[in-house]
Amino acid sequence: MAKTLSTENEKAIVRQRIGHALMIAFLAVLLVVFIWPFFLVLTNAFKNMSDITGEPLSLIGSHGFTIENFTKAMRKMHFWRVFGNSAIITTFSTILTILFSAMAAYVIVRNPKWTASKLTFSAMVASMVIPFQVIMVPLVAVYGGTLGLLNSRTTLIFMHVGFSVSLAVFMFHGAIKTNVPVELEEAAEIDGASKWRTFWTIVFPLLKPTAATVAIIDAMAFWNDYLLPSLVLTDKKIYTIPIATQVFYGTYSTDIGLVMAALLLAMLPILVMYLLLQRFIVAGVTAGAVKG
Repeated sequence: MAKTLSTENEKAIVRQRIGHALMIAFLAVLLVVFIWPFFLVLTNAFKNMSDITGEPLSLIGSHGFTIENFTKAMRKMHFWRVFGNSAIITTFSTILTILFSAMAAYVIVRNPKWTASKLTFSAMVASMVIPFQVIMVPLVAVYGGTLGLLNSRTTLIFMHVGFSVSLAVFMFHGAIKTNVPVELEEAAEIDGASKWRTFWTIVFPLLKPTAATVAIIDAMAFWNDYLLPSLVLTDKKIYTIPIATQVFYGTYSTDIGLVMAALLLAMLPILVMYLLLQRFIVAGVTAGAVKG
């Protein structure tokens, strides 16, 4: 009997190890699939046009390593100007989204019986399922044709905030509900702190993981967004990086080397931000999880 149990345990361990090995192999293949486009951009950004078309998969082309693509790309797309535009729009959009969403979520969580809280939160959740493509034509028609508010960084910032605040409120709502005890606020109220001071000195610091997660998600979305800025911005002086890269695409030919260099320049800032804040992602995502 003992020998039978031992044999069954050994078989279970073998099956577990095989399953673990298969999972590792599957994840490795998935990693290669996701990393492959970035690998191609990274390697081909340092090649000339003939090497890119003739040897796209080689690490270094037959003509050697070159950084000429970067200097040409930066000059042609006016990199520092469009970089500044992207930085301004992304920074202000992200900060405003975090501030407005955290405050709105706090009011909703602490006043669950209010009809306004229920309706607002329901509207926030429902709006997340509406594709942007459904409303982009009326958006441009109203803000451009009727109000004449397009072609402005300020307009784009408030549009970014409007489209991203629903998900942020949903995340802050869960974080406040499960991770911020009401007793802390009651203690602050006994000490004479106002609701405003209580939120900024006690509640908001506890939301740092969620705020960092929202910052990463939204900053990446704002920085890489092409569709909305292309509809709002028409003046080349206020172009963002994704829109500025279109100067490399000609009617009859495209310099792939310049495109690769521009794409690499565009992804580096947001990649650095991700690496600096990545430790907050898991904590921020799980902050709104329901505790058992």
